[in-house]
Amino acid sequence: MTEFQQRRLLRISGADARSFLQGLITNDVNKLDQGLVYTALLTPQGKYMADFFLVPDGESILLDTDAAQTDMLAKRLTMYKLRADVSIEEDERSVTRGTSETPEGAFADPRSNALGWRSYAGHADENVDWSALYVAHSVPNAGRELSADSFILEMGFERLNGVDFKKGCYVGQEITARMKHKTELRKGLAQVSITGEAPIGTDITTADGKPAGTLFSQSNGHALAYLRFDRATGALNAKDAQITYAP
Repeated sequence: MTEFQQRRLLRISGADARSFLQGLITNDVNKLDQGLVYTALLTPQGKYMADFFLVPDGESILLDTDAAQTDMLAKRLTMYKLRADVSIEEDERSVTRGTSETPEGAFADPRSNALGWRSYAGHADENVDWSALYVAHSVPNAGRELSADSFILEMGFERLNGVDFKKGCYVGQEITARMKHKTELRKGLAQVSITGEAPIGTDITTADGKPAGTLFSQSNGHALAYLRFDRATGALNAKDAQITYAP
């Protein structure tokens, strides 16, 4: 795995584990009965804090998290738990992934069939070009496309099965629901064609120099970019790279 793909696990246990998480996260905890659940924790203002997978693990729930976010997430969950019967601990098992036939005990990645399986039972991690897959299927990642300024609907979480609009209240729910039902998204994550290359985080501009977005992960002539859609209709530049957006 590359650095930005390193993962750690938290174990949530106790009689109130499900109800505790249900009131905080963007997806429905009860979907654990069918397998992994992809979800996020938001700020009260509806902005992204962390994304992770819920993993059924007997009477407990594992949180498969980006390693750089794990300590922050554990601290935030501890702040929220108050008097709930909930224990939050690190779990020492490793996360492995692959795109071959799903091995026994592994789980299908709920974001897309193309992303294969995830395992917490010691299966071998397959040698897959994950960066290329993420670009090809417009999957954002923490520390790259996803940041504290992100709104999850702009970043594709509905398409990636990361939010449930029927589950009821959670932190940031009101703003997320308003964006879903009352607002046409004018900005968002998109796949673009790229000629040349530029560092992640490079500003994208129109031919006449107006800001049009930000360039992120790149692979095989394509890239992920956060775009202002009203300005992404013509030739775009990211330093020396040329960008084309074709919705």
